[in-house]
Amino acid sequence: MRDERLFQLFEEIDSLTGIGPKLKPVFEHLVGGTHVWDVLLHLPERWLDRRVRDSFQDIVPGEVATVRGEVQSITSPHTDKAPHKVVLFDGTGFLTLTYFRADSRWLKSQFPIGSERIVSGAVSEYAGERQMAHPDYAVDAKSNDLPPAVEPIYALTAGLTNKRFHTSAIAALERVPHDLGEWIDAELVSRRGWPTMREALAGLHAPKEYAEDRFALCRARLAYDEALSREITFSLARKARLTRSGPTIPPSPKRQNQLASTLPYKLTGAQIRATREISDDMQTPSPMRRMLQGDVGAGKTLVAAMAAIQAMEAGYQVAVMAPTEVLARQQYETLSSLLTPLGYVVGALTGRDKGAARDGTLLGLVDGSIQLVCGTQALFQKTIQFRSLGLIIVDEQHRFGVADRMRLAGKSASPHILVMSATPIPRTLALAVNGDMEVSVLDEKPVGRLPIETRAIPDTRIEDVVEAIGRAIKRGERAFWVCPRVDAEDAGAAVHRANALRRDLNADVGLVHGRLKPAEKDQALEDFRSGKSSILVATTVIEVGVDVPEATIMVIENTESFGLAQLHQLRGRVGRSDRQSYCLLLYKPPLGETARARIDVLRNTEDGFEIADADFRLRGPGDLLGLRQSGSIDFRVLDLARDSDLVDIARQDARFQVERDPDFTTPRGGAMRLLRQLFAPTVSFRDE
Repeated sequence: MRDERLFQLFEEIDSLTGIGPKLKPVFEHLVGGTHVWDVLLHLPERWLDRRVRDSFQDIVPGEVATVRGEVQSITSPHTDKAPHKVVLFDGTGFLTLTYFRADSRWLKSQFPIGSERIVSGAVSEYAGERQMAHPDYAVDAKSNDLPPAVEPIYALTAGLTNKRFHTSAIAALERVPHDLGEWIDAELVSRRGWPTMREALAGLHAPKEYAEDRFALCRARLAYDEALSREITFSLARKARLTRSGPTIPPSPKRQNQLASTLPYKLTGAQIRATREISDDMQTPSPMRRMLQGDVGAGKTLVAAMAAIQAMEAGYQVAVMAPTEVLARQQYETLSSLLTPLGYVVGALTGRDKGAARDGTLLGLVDGSIQLVCGTQALFQKTIQFRSLGLIIVDEQHRFGVADRMRLAGKSASPHILVMSATPIPRTLALAVNGDMEVSVLDEKPVGRLPIETRAIPDTRIEDVVEAIGRAIKRGERAFWVCPRVDAEDAGAAVHRANALRRDLNADVGLVHGRLKPAEKDQALEDFRSGKSSILVATTVIEVGVDVPEATIMVIENTESFGLAQLHQLRGRVGRSDRQSYCLLLYKPPLGETARARIDVLRNTEDGFEIADADFRLRGPGDLLGLRQSGSIDFRVLDLARDSDLVDIARQDARFQVERDPDFTTPRGGAMRLLRQLFAPTVSFRDE
């Protein structure tokens, strides 16, 4: 039950004066919620300093300024396209106000000659004179209705003005109670100089003065509030999980060593370490929640196979969940090749499986004869039942929401869960997004892999690239060619590029994109894997899960339209053998600053963690991982790119508080109850 002190904050948005049936959906769309509290969490993007300057000499073209001056003259234009001009003088210089298509009588009434006016707006320079076009404010200097000293500026949507939203935010501030108590450690508040939550909201929505340091303090306070709320939720989930009984699965070193002995290479130190960490977790009486984080080609699937062996040897079934049919089938093929020779039964279940084949798989899961199954969201369906599901492995986990993992976890009583990600991300981000999961990192590449040579090439040299691919094909190599679009008028579309390569090289060229039916997509990938086609033109559907060791060239067209992490993932499709591989980044000159920075990072390093950090700085966590689209990231104030230290502090404090006061009976604990209600996550983490 929500505390009654918060009732006013969780009233509908249209309870605020001035928001009627027409504006209500506009507000809800903008703030991403339906309550008054959601309006307050839509913080200003920036603030305009509208304090009156001492003189015209203090203003600089390109900035917003507020000045005081005496009206000298008003001139009307000779043509409709020219502006009306109002000239102000302040004793040090002149400022021209320009108004296009204005009414002359209205202008004269607003700017009587000799009157003093305060104006505020963007300053520009034209023909050597300072100008202000259509000032935001123009008032009598003797009036009480002066421009605000500082004006918050918000991100808006069609149908809303900044003034309208700000008025509603001020009204929403009145709903914030004064008696919420303090949920942050007093010593931390003192050390950071943070205001109360109510003061922080007022300091951002209704600041009395322009002070950037104060804005930063207020925002940081609210960011910590959100971080602390989430970490309390995660700590409670962790505490609850540790009290539950999961399958206690003993180690299986003999069978795991048997698998290792069949491999043509040795496990890396990182793979051995991760396998041991996972094995230790699975031996505990509480269910494992661990993330296996590794760069492209680091060998995550082999570590997953080791974990699967441990579960299967103890009589438990394993479910491997992938986000797409292509990736699910790839996992099925890889795991089958590793585990079937050892006598394990591996199956596959995706949306395209129908009829007798599907029925046979379902029966095998129920009677336990299928020990490991690879599938997509099809594994969530209520009709899918397992005899004894002990381990769930989630591949490319950031493409699934928490609720998806919970539904699969519901197929068994407290199974162990291992999630895998091929996107190297900062540890803080991984923990902030995935709750209280422990993290194992694969930071080594298999022995014998040569560095991928990465080159940036202007698209004016595309004929040279095509010729180079032709020579590679004659040597028995294969090549990927990635395009940003499927079908368009320009040459950079996948369909057009595939036709052009067939014509120019007289070669078998496959084509894969998101519009193909699953069977067509799988056939094109299989043709490329088997060597029937020597070139695969694709969109980013091949970003993950396609493993073709014979592929030595990756061409990425219109490189500037891709993000850094995505480019790194695509590059990782090659370099999977002992042959020299190349990644050719085709771009349209001239390159913009951000695009050039991305290319420079790729050319200088293959370290996925270093690349992810750069992408994190350039694009932010939501875009980096596709988390905003999947619903896995729902931060309202918290910015992981600059608040990582706050997340770490909040995690430690939350765990300490939950251990010391699990029922929230202390005064601070009572305040924490309110905090959790204010920043309640959109998804329950009880099974995480």
